[in-house]
Amino acid sequence: MMSVEYAWIQNITVWAGISAWVVAQVVKLLIYIVMHRRFDPAFLFRLGGMPSSHSAAVAAVAVSAGIREGFGSTLFAVALALALIVMIDAQSVRRAAGQQARLLNQLVDQFFKEHRLSHGKLVEFLGHTPLEVFLGMVLGLLCALLMHGLFPAL
Repeated sequence: MMSVEYAWIQNITVWAGISAWVVAQVVKLLIYIVMHRRFDPAFLFRLGGMPSSHSAAVAAVAVSAGIREGFGSTLFAVALALALIVMIDAQSVRRAAGQQARLLNQLVDQFFKEHRLSHGKLVEFLGHTPLEVFLGMVLGLLCALLMHGLFPAL
């Protein structure tokens, strides 16, 4: 019998979410390699891009919860509500923050060209387009189905 503090290791819903996040990040890296013809391992940990790893992870967790507990269960309803909040936030609030950062960086660049001071840049690549969120959600759904197909006993 596994101790309680390590019980999450055998929780397929946890692994569905983790696998969806990892697959989405690897897909982003592969897209980056194809587009820029160079390998940047740091890209595995960056925010934004196609597909949304946040959307993939929360969709996988919600689908997995539905498969395990039933799509009419309270647990699925909570997971679905949280997934929707994350996906809406990814394409609205975080995207708007990225656009504002881009504009502020342009203003700061112009200011520092005229005043010769050092400066840092704000992160611009924060949010997602609706397509990036949608494809992340589809990826998460597929990862959850694959995990449950491969490991039905977990």
